[in-house]
Amino acid sequence: MDTFLILTILVVIGALAFDFINGFHDTANAIATAVSTKALKPRQAIILAAAMNFLGAMTFTGVAKTITKDIVDPFKLENGSVVILAALIAAIAWNLITWYYGIPSSSSHAIIGSIAGAAIAAAGFGALNYQGFLKIIESLIISPVLAFIAGYIVYSIFKLIFKNYNLAKTNKGFRIFQIFTAALQSYTHGTNDAQKAMGIITMALISNNYLTTTDIPIWVQISCAIAMGLGTSIGGWKIIKTVGGRIMKIRPVNGAAADLTSAAIIFGATYIHLPVSTTHVITSSILGVGSAHRVKGVKWGTAQRMLITWFITLPISASLAAIMYLLLNLIF
Repeated sequence: MDTFLILTILVVIGALAFDFINGFHDTANAIATAVSTKALKPRQAIILAAAMNFLGAMTFTGVAKTITKDIVDPFKLENGSVVILAALIAAIAWNLITWYYGIPSSSSHAIIGSIAGAAIAAAGFGALNYQGFLKIIESLIISPVLAFIAGYIVYSIFKLIFKNYNLAKTNKGFRIFQIFTAALQSYTHGTNDAQKAMGIITMALISNNYLTTTDIPIWVQISCAIAMGLGTSIGGWKIIKTVGGRIMKIRPVNGAAADLTSAAIIFGATYIHLPVSTTHVITSSILGVGSAHRVKGVKWGTAQRMLITWFITLPISASLAAIMYLLLNLIF
């Protein structure tokens, strides 16, 4: 086999591994509130999330096309497979580190930062498609802010509507409703996050002249959907504990409000073909709901730790990818 084919195979394996890890790293966020309020048992939540993530991943490809062409131009990227492989190794490493410590870091930040870092190491800052790259960064920054504000508003509306209702009956009703919101949130997660790996594989195929357009091959879509579904089935208990209990004490009405908010923001981003961090959106919506419920009830220390991780993910993953590119370039 020639070097291009070997590198392409390694990228496909790496991208599917990234999607698999994303499944238990990020999908945990989608079901954390439903598990913490006992709306769903952990096993039930994971099976539901795996199925809905697969369905979501098979529905859209717009975000994948954005990843393929908006960070760097795959048609002009020299040594593209090595760049992409380095980015994948760096993103996977950072995901595993943050998963180990139970920190809900962003897989989206990690892979986008890694691609940028490896591309800069390969061809300088001119390798970046600045218009597309800045558009992606804007979506990553704006989406959690919108989620916080929307979470605050949605929960405030819930409080107003249900203030005179029996608390026990209201919580019981919302616990049932959370089954629907957990499914919806898992579906929207699949529509956005699974597509990132699809875009990466497509970049490699274009870079090595196996594809001439940015259209996502059906085998890429199916394999990424399966990888994310399998990853989801493993579960991410450390992340579930952080999101489901260490930000605030979540009750069914809080969880439902946060789930609806984050699902709407994520799906809105998918609709306009923009990648967002599902981790940031979900945790920000919980923070917004918590602030509307009782500001002092939010564990701001946990929130601060997550915020720091969010900020450092891009530069750290970019740096890791740049170092990895230099090492891989010696081999290939």
